[in-house]
Amino acid sequence: MVIDGPPEAGGNNEGARPMELVLTGLGACAAFDVLSILKKSHQKVADFRAELEAERAESIPKVFTRIHIHFVIEGSGINPSAVQRAIHLSATKYCSATIMLRESVDITHDFEIVETGHDSAPPS
Repeated sequence: MVIDGPPEAGGNNEGARPMELVLTGLGACAAFDVLSILKKSHQKVADFRAELEAERAESIPKVFTRIHIHFVIEGSGINPSAVQRAIHLSATKYCSATIMLRESVDITHDFEIVETGHDSAPPS
């Protein structure tokens, strides 16, 4: 993995920046948990993604002040209550990254379900 920064900080813009990796790690952790819980609750997920938006402080240290995770779940007959439960369990019990960051960052979640109209194998 190449990690870099902007030229004004001595970098070459040739890789991910450290704070981008923190955000990516949070999204991956939450997404892994939510999808795993949905699979265990027998939801027919065909595709799944987590879209993150974040705000950072204006001054140094430019920490995250707000992060929003929007889950998009595609599948057949996905139960919204099952999705809400999966997100809640991830945010409060399973996602180490969320639990670590939530003490200093406002982390919010929402989701949308896209009905595919057919049974599909879950993503691996």
